[in-house]
Amino acid sequence: MAKAKTSPTAVERRAEELDTIAAVLPIERRDELAQLLTDQDVETLRHLVNQGMGDNTLRALTSDLTYLEAWGLAATGQSLPWPAPEALLLKFVAHHLWDPEKRATDPDHGIPADIDVSLRSQGFLKSVGPHAPATVRRRLANWSTLTKWRGFDGAFASPALKSAIRLAIRAAPRQRLRKSAKAVTGDVLAKLLATCATGSLRDLRDRAILMVAFASGGRRRSEIAGLRCEQLTVEPPIPVENGAPLPSLAIHLGRTKTSNGEEDDVVYLTGRPVEALNAWLAAAKIDSGSVFRGIGRWGTVSKGALDPQSVNAILKQRVEMAGLEAGEFSAHGLRSGYLTEAANRGIPLQEGMEQSRHRSVQQASSYYNSAERRSGKAARLLA
Repeated sequence: MAKAKTSPTAVERRAEELDTIAAVLPIERRDELAQLLTDQDVETLRHLVNQGMGDNTLRALTSDLTYLEAWGLAATGQSLPWPAPEALLLKFVAHHLWDPEKRATDPDHGIPADIDVSLRSQGFLKSVGPHAPATVRRRLANWSTLTKWRGFDGAFASPALKSAIRLAIRAAPRQRLRKSAKAVTGDVLAKLLATCATGSLRDLRDRAILMVAFASGGRRRSEIAGLRCEQLTVEPPIPVENGAPLPSLAIHLGRTKTSNGEEDDVVYLTGRPVEALNAWLAAAKIDSGSVFRGIGRWGTVSKGALDPQSVNAILKQRVEMAGLEAGEFSAHGLRSGYLTEAANRGIPLQEGMEQSRHRSVQQASSYYNSAERRSGKAARLLA
């Protein structure tokens, strides 16, 4: 007698639906997301995928939506209401922007202890203290975006909310920090590469990741993690006077954080980075699909791509192996480091931006200005 077929639970159904969009929107902790996100949340994400929204934007939306749902459950005991009432938005601000000095004398100030414990136990809270204002603003902005995609108007532009954010930031000033406290400049990169000295698969991969990410203009970790063989094109060697020609490679970036993928953004690799990349691909026997992949305990190369966070973890591991402070560096340091190094070597800003693909002159020039100010005449009046 045939066994009766049981219907999947709501959580199992959501997990299956998350799987269907994972190819476009890589999602970690799928089972946990299925527990936190509602059917409507998953449907909204599916809709955004179908609308062709950029992968990085979708990842940020998914991450923030998951955090908001986890916070909402901890703070109210139920899933987020759509649209969220103004009082809930104000509660979110109060729980994330608070004054550490006042909390020391008033335990009820800021995020309640039980909510803090709940979010930490789920891995949503790691740092101690209030959130960065930029993080709170981003999550509110993504909350507003998701509200609009659901067809609702929210209270995100209310004077009370704007005033609460402004007053909270003023009460608890916080220095704005770069995404990576220190730039991975040429001298730092040399120390990291020195830790990749063997011919092991892991060393070959990490060396290629570091060199390709830096030399291609300081590519974002998501771009490195998502790089595929089909994006690589062999270019004619670059002639060198009194030397052997240098191998050259083009990387077709496709859609990035600052482009829509309709134009063919191309950056170039020349010399040692090309050799490092070819050595990894040959050793790992990769000729199609994802370029950078995970390596198992027994040296087995996975079929799937690394996730962006793994790129950051690899860099931090190499920083520690080089005897440096891991907390002072992140994958973004490769991006800021490229432009800082370009400035130190006297490469014109426009040429550096051609490789880094920065769209904002103001953003790119900030790295140049920092390098020039440190060694310029204005900083050496009494030298």
